[in-house]
Amino acid sequence: MENEESLDLGRLMHILADRKKTVGKIVGGCTALALIVSFALPKTYESTTTVQARVRGVGVTEASQAMAAMGMGAASTSPVMNYMELMKSNTVLQPIIDELDWDEDKKKNLLPKDFAKKNLKIENVKQTNIITVTATGKSPEEAQMISQHVVDNFLQMMTDMNKETQSILMQFLAERIENAKKEAEEARNKFASYQQEHGIYSPDEQAKAAVNKMNAFDEAIGQMKVSQTANQVKIDSVTAKLGEVKAKSINFQISDNPTVQGLRDKIVAKQLEVVSLRQKYTDENPAVIRAQEQLSQLQQSLTNEVNTVVGSKYATSTPAQAALIQEQINAQVAIDVSKASEEAIEKRRDEKQKKLDAFPQKVQDYMDLQRDTKIKEEIYSNLQTRFEQNRIQQAMDSMDVQVVDSANLPDVNRPAGPRKVLITGIGFIIGCLISFGYGLIQYKREEA
Repeated sequence: MENEESLDLGRLMHILADRKKTVGKIVGGCTALALIVSFALPKTYESTTTVQARVRGVGVTEASQAMAAMGMGAASTSPVMNYMELMKSNTVLQPIIDELDWDEDKKKNLLPKDFAKKNLKIENVKQTNIITVTATGKSPEEAQMISQHVVDNFLQMMTDMNKETQSILMQFLAERIENAKKEAEEARNKFASYQQEHGIYSPDEQAKAAVNKMNAFDEAIGQMKVSQTANQVKIDSVTAKLGEVKAKSINFQISDNPTVQGLRDKIVAKQLEVVSLRQKYTDENPAVIRAQEQLSQLQQSLTNEVNTVVGSKYATSTPAQAALIQEQINAQVAIDVSKASEEAIEKRRDEKQKKLDAFPQKVQDYMDLQRDTKIKEEIYSNLQTRFEQNRIQQAMDSMDVQVVDSANLPDVNRPAGPRKVLITGIGFIIGCLISFGYGLIQYKREEA
């Protein structure tokens, strides 16, 4: 059975040699046809623009780190990969399609995603933040226009999105600052009135020492409140942009995730440890620095876990929407963690404050009012600082992506396609395969 199905290659080669004229005609014909086709195909040209991405900013640029994990077709959360996807968006490509000197019916039926597949090659230089945008056009000028306008439209889109996000964020933050200012003024006036009414302007040294020991708790509580306010501002600004999607994202109870809960508990415990250390040491102490580093690592682990969970639960239609939902959920998780930390710190503070019961009631009331005033003034001051930081960031957001090399104008005498040598080589290979098939047919006939 095996002998009947075996192929005598020597005999096959002999058959092909005997019919070398026919074989030559087949191979030569296919090669010639491929060569003719290569000359008949319209010339195409390629132009490349090189840009460099920098990871910073708030709003879309910051939140885009999770786009790929949220329905963008990739597992990576690299901002560079997300910038590449945004360059293929309708907002970037539709104006280019409208500008092309093509048949109107063809442009009308051309979808941006199909245009991107055929005319664009957007690549990331491995393990760098460099992106190359290579466009294919029917003329050197068209190729250059497409490549340059992809980058120009992308930069304009990013600038507009960042400005819009920042504008909403600044508006909400300004409202919170105004409220914090009023609360600080009320606490300050109440404290001043108490001082005048009871004639207490400074407690004794023993009371001062006791108050100083509580400062670490007060500062931590103030920071937790600022964190909650800032993240709530972020949620409000994102919700204002998400609109109808907000209910879907808010209802997603990510805090119920066991891993997220575990990390949250560890962060709360580490926050307490940091506060306790600051009661004894300055911020420059190695023990405080080490605890802060461990806290930062836990917070980063929580962010990574949130990104993973959100990526497995959400599939959104646009990169911008994915970014906003990511930002909203991360802000909500941050608020939950901050509230839990504040509650734990206040509980520990109340335990320590029992030691102050030995002081007269007037002194205790004085210290309580002083503490309340200090916390509210710190909240107001920190919110103002964040407002100014965001204002500076707003001016820097458009610099997240910079052009390294502008689109080049291809040489009209050196088209990128059609690749005549490649097409001719393919024709030659096809001719060889057909000849081999022809030889097999003759081999079977003689064998029969």
